[in-house]
Amino acid sequence: MFLQIGEIAEQIPEISIHHKCAYVDHIFKSNPRLQGVAVTDNGQPVALIMRIRFYQQIGTLYGFTLYMGRSIELIMDGSPLVVEYKTPITEVSKLAMDRSEEHLYDYVLVTREGVMFGAVSVRDLLLNFAEIQAVAASFLNPLTGLPGNLSINEWMVKSLLQEQFSVLYIDLDHFKAYNDTYGFKEGDRMLQATAEILKHCALRLEGFLGHIGGDDFIIFIDDYRYEEYCRTIIAEFDRILQGFYHPGHLMQQHVLTESRLGVVEEIPLVSISIAVVTNRYRHFDSIEDLSGEAARLKKKSKMIRGSSFVDDRDLSASKSG
Repeated sequence: MFLQIGEIAEQIPEISIHHKCAYVDHIFKSNPRLQGVAVTDNGQPVALIMRIRFYQQIGTLYGFTLYMGRSIELIMDGSPLVVEYKTPITEVSKLAMDRSEEHLYDYVLVTREGVMFGAVSVRDLLLNFAEIQAVAASFLNPLTGLPGNLSINEWMVKSLLQEQFSVLYIDLDHFKAYNDTYGFKEGDRMLQATAEILKHCALRLEGFLGHIGGDDFIIFIDDYRYEEYCRTIIAEFDRILQGFYHPGHLMQQHVLTESRLGVVEEIPLVSISIAVVTNRYRHFDSIEDLSGEAARLKKKSKMIRGSSFVDDRDLSASKSG
């Protein structure tokens, strides 16, 4: 799969601004499948001549006589879309689709270190864009649109190589009881609302947010500035939670649900737990080590009633003791 625009660029003929329209006519007639010609100056693209508009202009009643012996400057497009080789195909697709309808199907000219490299047709651009989108979708959680486990594992490995890192493991307590009481549709709505809160937080932290699955999420950051954001996540979640329960459940602070043993139990309202693993006090050699520490902290967090976060400060205490 290609990701950079230069990887799908093809060479097209280059001419100078001093060439006559008759020369362009010769090029097009010699290459029936060719859709455009680049105009360059010292190797840099300055204009574009597309076949369809070229023959629209010279095909008028007096067009042939008027243009054929004169400079291509009269009919060339002096503002083509020009992008560098390493520009992502997804970004170029947006730029190309933002052009006016008249230029929507023009070639995109590609440079490499400022010098003309090639051109990409809109057809090739959109075919590759669709492939990228399809592959990207396979990496995303279908409910929240967040990166899934393949991307998360990559970030796990990256984190182990960082000088500083914090990994926030986030999950919802008593979520199954909510699903059993209100149904999966409302459960999905709660997960999507949680994802939105975490997106804003990850954006401010300049971190990576992933959706492990179900009600489990993860945020990676490359420093230890997480405390304020954990509190913000908890405050925002507890605030929106009010809109997910009937007044009676909010008043009594629990729902009644049947356990696997057939016993009706009072289950607290959903809360959010955050376990924060860092490398402040301990070195991690593997993803398994990291996951093991996360499991230990998550267990501590779930012992606290209501929304909470726990981190590795107990490691600091044990070391100082």
